[in-house]
Parts: sequence; structure tokens; C-alpha cells
Amino acid sequence: MSSAEIIKDGKAVIGIEFGSTRIKAVLIDEERAPLAVGVYDWQNELLDGVWTYSLDNVRKGLRDCFADLMKNVEEKYGTKLEKAAAIGISAMMHGYLVFDEKDEQLVPFRTWRNTMTEEAADKLTEVFSFNIPQRWSIAHLYQAMLNKEPHVGKISFMTTLAGYVHYLLTGEKVIGTGDASGIFPIAQDTCDYDAEMTAKFNELAKGTELTAKLEDILPRIVRVGECAGKLTEAGAKLLDPTGTFKAGAPFCPPEGDAQTGMAATNSITPKTGNVSAGTSIFSMIVLEENLASVHREIDIVTTPCGAPVAMVHCNSCTSDLDAWFGIFGELLKEAGCDMPKGKLYDLLYSLAADGETDCSGIVSYNYFAGEPVTGVKDGKLLMMRDPESAFNIRNLLRSLVYSCIASLKAGMDILTEQEHVKLEKIYAHGGFFKTPVPSQNFLSAALGADVTLMQTAGEGGAWGIALLADYMVRKESGETLEDYLNNRVFADMKGNTVSPQSDDMDGINKYMRNYLSGLAAVKAAVPEK
Repeated sequence: MSSAEIIKDGKAVIGIEFGSTRIKAVLIDEERAPLAVGVYDWQNELLDGVWTYSLDNVRKGLRDCFADLMKNVEEKYGTKLEKAAAIGISAMMHGYLVFDEKDEQLVPFRTWRNTMTEEAADKLTEVFSFNIPQRWSIAHLYQAMLNKEPHVGKISFMTTLAGYVHYLLTGEKVIGTGDASGIFPIAQDTCDYDAEMTAKFNELAKGTELTAKLEDILPRIVRVGECAGKLTEAGAKLLDPTGTFKAGAPFCPPEGDAQTGMAATNSITPKTGNVSAGTSIFSMIVLEENLASVHREIDIVTTPCGAPVAMVHCNSCTSDLDAWFGIFGELLKEAGCDMPKGKLYDLLYSLAADGETDCSGIVSYNYFAGEPVTGVKDGKLLMMRDPESAFNIRNLLRSLVYSCIASLKAGMDILTEQEHVKLEKIYAHGGFFKTPVPSQNFLSAALGADVTLMQTAGEGGAWGIALLADYMVRKESGETLEDYLNNRVFADMKGNTVSPQSDDMDGINKYMRNYLSGLAAVKAAVPEK
């Protein structure tokens, strides 16, 4: 069948992901190849000290992104997008979205970027003997309880962004296993919320504003490969107000961006992993066995199938780099050389590649928000250098690129050096790798492991959730997600792999010694609240 016939007959699959700076929809064919995309650019906003996205903008972004997909399909294939074999929704993990019994939002969405839950995260980690990061939904809920926020007594439902959008389109209050693992710890034997920890939380809740039991307000977990609802008439109208796209398409369980990144890079088996780098940066390393100790820098989440994953999540990655690159672009424009953004980035990255491997003592801290991995409580951007540093454009740029991965390396070193976790295959994806040299090379040196960029790295999580939706409707009897990815998606997939170079490794290790020793200055510069 031609691509137009596949689309017209409703055999294509749609994946939609809400990223931190872009909402993206991908339409794939029966061979999992992308047919068309739609996008909507957006940004979080700092509202009364809280990083948030309005739910009005969530709905607008969904409509506009899907309209862009429909327009591109018709322009490219001469046919309208009216139906699909399956749909999947993915979004940034964690955060705090709570609603009352009438489904009215109780407080503005508190995203993963907020670092306001230190007291709650510390207490829950102690009670559970399990690391609860500040950005997890349960930390936000418990902090609201500790703060005696009046909305807590009205909570009827709590979910993630992916779970919310899925509910809008299907009417189902459900979640995928992986996204659920960023709400509350998951028991490996049941692939459900840990019952013992749930009971402990309910004990903590006694005497607080929360009257509902935790298990009654959490979304129900649906396992990978199972149907999690169908597009309702109301959902179809929200998705496409023109009425062209019809109701009825089945949905896979909504998932987090970390899990769709794992699917998109085929890193769901032990000793494999991936690094996603954009506005934030995080690694996902699939474990062979549980870690020996609880580390506040390392989260334990799951694959879409429920296998344990060590996650190092850092709140800041490319925002400061983009700001600096924007300054250089502005300077060139003032000098009469208005360089296109892509060409500018290629030039600046190439200069960074030529800098000294240790940046000659120039250290940059890119903290747009607080960074729990390194113990920095709030956003603070800082640059330091030794008096004898060779302060030139190449060393400066290399330091800025290093800063994008420095906090990740601090967490990953704990995983590899203290827990002796072995890294065999690391796949990379995200906007940081649009110019692979030197970002891919620097990451390889930082992790001391081979790093591969797949051909599909640019498609990202929208393609990853489309794969999970495709697996739901096209899996064979007994076929696991691992088999599906290995045999049907990635069997002939090509990628570019780089290995760590000893000079780069020595240089970035020296940079990290300077970086870690300077953290005291960054922390001192953050005002007490």
C-alpha cells in the first residue's frame, strides 16, 4: 500500500509528546517509519515562584500541534487524516496536577522543574527507605500537606501531564507503569504502586488535610501492550474541532518522556541505557539488580515493562548554552553578519571541540533552576576561572558545553564507582545532540562508555510513544516489547557510535574536580528563602 492509502485506511499510528519546549505529533506507517509530523512550540512560565504551564495552553497546544500534523499530511499525501490504528500520549514526568470531584484544577500545575519539596522528599525517603526526589508527584503532595494548603482536603484525583491529556481524550484516569514510577514507587513483583509504602503514606496522612486514601486518588496503572481507552467524541472534538478526525481510535497507556526515550533508543534491557538532553538532561540505566544503597542523587523508576531503572535527572541542560549562543549571534548581527541559527550553532560547537580538554580552568554552572543532584537549592548561573586560565573563545565554549553534562556526570559517577553498575550501550537523543560533534564525544568521555546516536534520534519521544501504541495493536501472541523492538524496529537500524578518548576523559575529569570544588560558591550565592 502507498503511504496515502495507509493514512486513508486508518492504518497509521499517532504518537504525541508534550516536551518542555515543544509539543510534537508523529504519524508512523506499518513499518514504523515517520510519515509526517506536527509541532507546537511553548515554554513554561514562572508564576508566583512556581514553574508551570497553564492547562489552557496544554489544550491549545494539543489542538494546534494536531492541526499542524493534519495540514502536513494533506499537503504531503493529498489525503485527509481522519482516523488512526492507535494513538499514544507522552509528556514530561513527575510534577503535581490535582483535581476535585468535579475535575476542577485545584492549584496551578507544578512541574518537575520546581525545587520546593525538600522537607517532604527528605521525610518520605526516610520513612520509605527509598529515594523520593523533590520533583516526584508524591513529594509535591506531601509538601502541600505539610504546608497545610487548603486545597489538599478537596483532592479527588492526582495525575501527570500525560495522564491528564489521556483523560481529556479518552475519559480514562489511567497511567502507564513507567510514568507511574515517577508518581510513587512501584513494586517489581506486581508492577503496581508499592502496597507497603502506600500504607505508610496513609499513616502519615492521618491528622492532615488529606481525607482520601492515596490509592483512591492515584491513576490506575495499565501495563504496556494493553488498551488504555478509546478516543471519545469529546476527545475527538478537542483534538480536531473541525470534526475531520473521528472518534474510536484505541490508546496505549500514557507514558513519561523517560520511558518513550527508552523505547525510541531500544534501551530497555539490563546494562543498556540512554541519555536525553534538552532543557533538562537525564540518564536511564536499566539495572540487573537493585542498588545496594539509597542514593539521593539516583532515582529508581521503571521501563515501560516495569523493570528497575536507575535515573539521574538534572533540571538544567541547554538553557544557559542557548542564552550564550544567542549573545554571540546578537554580536554578529550588530557587526553586520546575521548568521542563521543552525550555522551559528555548528560554528560555535566546532570551536568548542578545539578547546583545551580541561577548559584551562574555566568552569560554568548552568543552573536555571535548583539542582538536587549537586545540592543547589535554587537557580543560579555562575562562571569562574583561574587567573592563569587561557580565557579564549574555544575554552569558554567548551566549558559551556561541558556544563550541560557536568551535573549528570556527578550523579553517574556514584552509579558506576560506588554501585559498580556496568555500562555497555548508551544511546543519546534530544536537542543537545542536533550537532553531534562535540556533544556526543563529550558525553562519551564523561560516562567512559560508547555513545550511539540512532538514525531516529531526532524523532524523540513522540516516535517512542508511537512505537508503544503500535506494539499494542500489532504485537503477536507472546511477543514481548523487547522482542518487538529488537526484531521489528531496530533489526536493521543504523547509528553513529563514538568511543571515549583518553585525553577527553582526563580533561573532563579535571574539569569536574574544579566544578565540584566550586559548588560551595554557587550554594553561597543562592539566597535563603
